[in-house]
Order: sequence, then structure tokens, then C-alpha cells
Amino acid sequence: MAGITAFGGYVPRLRLEHKAIADAHSWYDPSVAKRAKAERSMCNWDEDSITMAVEAARDCLQGINSAPTSLYLASTSLPFSDRQNAGIVVEALHLGEATAVMDVTASQRAGTSALMQALDAATGTPGSQRLVIGSEHRKSRAGSPQELNFGDGACALLVADQNPLLEYIGGHAITVDFVDHFRAEHEDYDYPWEDRWIRDEGYAGIAPRAVQGALEKHGLRADQIDHLIMPGLAGKAAGLVAKKSGIAAEAAYTGLHTECGDTGSAHALVMLAHALEGAVKPGERVMVVGFGQGCDVLLFKATPALASYRPGTGIRGALANRQAETSYQKFLTFNDTVEWEKGMRGERDNRTALTVLYRKRGMLLGLVGGRCTACGTPQIPQGDICVNPECHADSQLEPYNFREERAKILSWSADYLTFTKSPPSHYGMITFDNGGRFMTDFTDVEPGEIEVGDPVRMVFRIKAFDTQRGFVRYFWKAVPVRDTQDSGER
Repeated sequence: MAGITAFGGYVPRLRLEHKAIADAHSWYDPSVAKRAKAERSMCNWDEDSITMAVEAARDCLQGINSAPTSLYLASTSLPFSDRQNAGIVVEALHLGEATAVMDVTASQRAGTSALMQALDAATGTPGSQRLVIGSEHRKSRAGSPQELNFGDGACALLVADQNPLLEYIGGHAITVDFVDHFRAEHEDYDYPWEDRWIRDEGYAGIAPRAVQGALEKHGLRADQIDHLIMPGLAGKAAGLVAKKSGIAAEAAYTGLHTECGDTGSAHALVMLAHALEGAVKPGERVMVVGFGQGCDVLLFKATPALASYRPGTGIRGALANRQAETSYQKFLTFNDTVEWEKGMRGERDNRTALTVLYRKRGMLLGLVGGRCTACGTPQIPQGDICVNPECHADSQLEPYNFREERAKILSWSADYLTFTKSPPSHYGMITFDNGGRFMTDFTDVEPGEIEVGDPVRMVFRIKAFDTQRGFVRYFWKAVPVRDTQDSGER
């Protein structure tokens, strides 16, 4: 009985208020003021689809002792066109080189397509676990409707053939080259077509055909669907498709459009996780629809295990962990929408030594240090000699992962001279609760927010951009532990 056995999510802490966008553009488009009451999630300068995928996966895998056998990463905003993006996630999670990976991209239904592939592969394969991650950080032109509609976020779902929270009834997919929008190879922004055409021919035409096909294929009636999850049309697609398909209007899920915006190919998964965190009850049937050059329809039935399941932070916890952002200029700068003066300190060459990255990938991408087998002392980075002055054992260290270890701030600085997209640059020494020490950058921090002794946790973020060669370098940073973080325990 294949299905979803665990789920987790991540939404960036920053939320750009629509009012900030409206205030900037109402001088030429007064109608934008009508949409000024919502907000959209917004990546910090050191976040992208890779870093969000890692955070969503960490949230999903809390309490899971066995590593996934394969990983699917779905996104249309991956940083590398010719590098296995999912491989970076595997290294960051320290899943091991035997993990099979796949990047799924080039369509807004990439998330549901990846989930359907994983579920089909898991059916009849006991013992294997497949991790499906949808993550999206799309760019939008300044002043465009997409700037208001889009949002950044990620969701991770663990798929297996035993003990699911959601039993997979089956899926159905149709492929139609219906171009509601497109982005050419060398373009940064989507080119959208007319909204009415997309609504009438796409959502009201193609999607109901796929829904009807799924119901007939698996012997279900429209009135047996308790929850219809489908992103699109500023949160109104599910209602339209429900009406056209004979599904009850109250089954249509709202879409989180005003809370975080549309997270693209990840949004159907984000909406599903949000629904599983409170709306879906055991015994109810859930239909998940992904739309984009065709349509994916996945059917599930919630099992009794869902009632006792306790997610980690989840989508709801991530939405609660918010900081309002009113600076529209900061949003443009973080997304490289405007060309801004970096100054002389920002002109350094950030070339990455790929040989060093490979040899040190355990520490650089996975935050793997060492632990002395003689005395048990942990240290990072891992060396040949134990740092314990009472031990100093030679060549007795084994790999030890610091990723999930909690820590406290030992010292910190806020530097306005060091170049960063979000000054000041916060950095300092932290002491892990297990005794290890580490010099690190702090992120998601406002001036005056941190103090010595404050608890922190490690997050995977962008360390630097090599703009000359188009390379992104990742590393681990510390963020303050806030009351809304890690709100769930399993």
C-alpha cells in the first residue's frame, strides 16, 4: 500500500507586503492598490530553491531513522542548468552516494509529476523510501502581476510502500501543449498569455477532463472527493475546477495566496502539506491536481495514522515564523532585478576551487566534522589529532554530523564594512551543546537582535556568488531559534 508517510515544509521568514509593491507602482497603475492587503513570501539574499529544499527535507525527515533510497527535486528555478541540483541536496542532507536522484523541471506541474513518479515506483517495493521535494524561487519583472502573485517556498514528502498517512489510490495524467506562459532558455522572466484564455480553455477545459479521467479510471464519483487541492488563478482554480467537475464547492482548498503567494511547481505540494496539518481527517479522500502543459491528478485516502502524526515545523509553523518586510527596494536588490552599486569591497573574485569543494564536500555541504573514538570529543573541522588536551589521540576520529546539533552564541560581531547584500554582516563563534566550536556567519538576523548565550540552529545557505562564472557556493550558517521555529515534535 504505497503512499505518503511523512511531510515537511519551509517558507522563508521574510514576507513582502503587497502594500510596498503597490506604493511603488500605483503612480502608473492605480488598480494595484486593490491588492495591497496580502503579502508574499520572499527569500533572503542567501536563499534559493536549493537551500529551501534542504530545509523542507530536514523538516520532513525529523525522526526518520532510515535514509531515502532516491530523491526527486522539482523546480523551474534551479540554479544550475548542467549540474545535478538534487545531488547538492543529497550532500547537504548527508544521505550517502547510493541515493539515486532526479531533477524534475520545465513545467508548473513538475511537483505533482515527481510525486506521481515516486508513488508509482514505490508501489510494490517494500522497504524503499523516496523523498519528493518541490521548491521554487521565481523571478518576476518589477511592476508585473507575477510580482504580486508569486511566492517562495518548498515542501518535502516521503513516499513508501508501508504504513502511509495518505494511501495512494492512483493517478492520471494528460499532456497538452497548452502554453499559458513560457520562459525561454536565456530569459529570466516568464512571458504570460491572457488570463481569460488561460481560465476558459485551460482551467475550465483541460483540467476537468483530467479530473474526470482520474475518477473514471479509479472508480470514484465526484461527490466522494472531500478535498480538492489545486493551485492557480490567484487561489481560485480549485473552485472553478470543482464546479466544472461536480465536486462540492466546500472541497476546494483556498490556496494560501494571501499568506505566501503561489510557490510555482511546489505549490500543489505546499497546499497538500498545509491541508494535512489540520484540515484532512482519516477516511477522507484527497485529490491533488497539478496544471501545466497538461494536467496531473493524484487521488489519496487518509489513513488512521494521520490522526496521531505530529509534523515538525511544517507549512503552518513556517508561516507563523514571519517577519514583515516593507522595503520594496530590498526585494528588488535581493532578486537582482535592479543593478546596484556594490562598492569596491564587493569587487573581489569569488572563484571556487572545485577540487577543494569535492575533497571537502562532507564538511562544506554536509557540515560533517569528527568525533574522537578514544574520548568522544567532537570537533569541526575534522582533523587528524583530537582537540581534547587530555587525549590528543592521533588518527582516531570518525565522521560526525553537526547539522542537527543545537548551539549557543559565544561571541558575535555586526560589521558594516564587510560586503553583504543585507548589511551589517553578522558573524561570530558558536559553541555546540555537544562541546564543538565553530566560527560561522549568522543569517535572518536584524541589528541588535542577537546576544551572547542566545540559542541558534544551523541552516544551509548561499555563501557567495561567483558572478563571473555563474557558480553558487553553499555553506552552513546559524540562525536564532525563535519561539515559532521547530514547533512540532514527533
